[in-house]
Amino acid sequence: MRFTQKQISEILDELATQEGGLNKLLTHSLESIMRAEREEYKQSNSDVSNGYRPRKSIGRGKILELQVPRTRNGNFKPALLALLKDQEEECRRIAFNLYGAGLTTQQVGDLFDDLYGRHYSSSSVSRMFDYAREEVKDWLTRPLDEYYPIIYIDATFIPTRRKDNVSKEAYYAILGVRPDRTREVLAVVNFPTESASAWEDIFTSLKQRGVKKINLVVSDALTSVENSIAKVYPMADIQLCVVHLQRNVQKHVKPKEKEALREEFKEVFTMDIKDDTADKGWIRWQNFCEKWGEKYPAFKRMKSNHRYRYYFTCFNYDYRMRNMIYTTNWIERLNRDYKRVTRMRGALPGPEATLLLLGRVSMTRKAYERKVPKLNYETTKFDWE
Repeated sequence: MRFTQKQISEILDELATQEGGLNKLLTHSLESIMRAEREEYKQSNSDVSNGYRPRKSIGRGKILELQVPRTRNGNFKPALLALLKDQEEECRRIAFNLYGAGLTTQQVGDLFDDLYGRHYSSSSVSRMFDYAREEVKDWLTRPLDEYYPIIYIDATFIPTRRKDNVSKEAYYAILGVRPDRTREVLAVVNFPTESASAWEDIFTSLKQRGVKKINLVVSDALTSVENSIAKVYPMADIQLCVVHLQRNVQKHVKPKEKEALREEFKEVFTMDIKDDTADKGWIRWQNFCEKWGEKYPAFKRMKSNHRYRYYFTCFNYDYRMRNMIYTTNWIERLNRDYKRVTRMRGALPGPEATLLLLGRVSMTRKAYERKVPKLNYETTKFDWE
């Protein structure tokens, strides 16, 4: 039976206006193309037809049930299959991006149901992430550069399930500054609790992954963290977070005196005095503790504790970039992003699922690709490109 072009157009128009007609047209078109390709394949390869096999694909708001033609020798693979595979990969990436942006697996499944007319259970959505698990795992264990001028370290706590028990576990993160002044997350590691010994293990892992030299480590004041750093990177300077110190000292005074203490604390840690040094800052700290120690004995203990010298390391650097290294704010912003994508889920089903999310967040931070200003003012202590 032969139809004119006008008749063919009328038939297609009629079919397209029916309910689900566009998907029917798409199904028929794809199957016709594959059958035609099989005919050409049979002639050039002396093969014969051998029925069809089902294959699902995404149509216009529905899942298409396609019949893919086969041949007896089994070597025939329609060119369209490669396109369909790319489409499926894209679907999986969209699902994982939605999951990484904060949606739960159930919410991703519901959204895909609306888009494609097929229900995806939470377990089905989770299986779509198999490619991402390997990708994140490879990224978290990738080789690293030999030299990072500065690294920032911190741990955040996220509710994590182990069998029938849920508790907040520590997820350690290291943010590194490259010689070109861009940044990258070097490690995301889980331990049930935060400790200096765990940090030592993580620093050792960094060295095994290729990091030979670090000039400066910026950290919170976790007990003995400086010893863990020195064991693995003995030549690295250590800067403890001044913002953490400010929060700590305010805990020791009455509420009505917090504002006065805060103003005096700022004078101790003024960052933009050109000829300032760590020794001068230490003297200011001694005077500060002496004054406040008259009413609050905790300040006398702070005055005599030489560990507090690590808060003044930044004064040995160029005054124009001290405000970039005196605090762990950069990595705390990263931790806030971690919390944002995990908060609405409640407890994560395990450390592996949590690391999958945190790894995805770490891998996709476009802001880290920009060069950080001011850091290159310091040319003596860092080797910038």
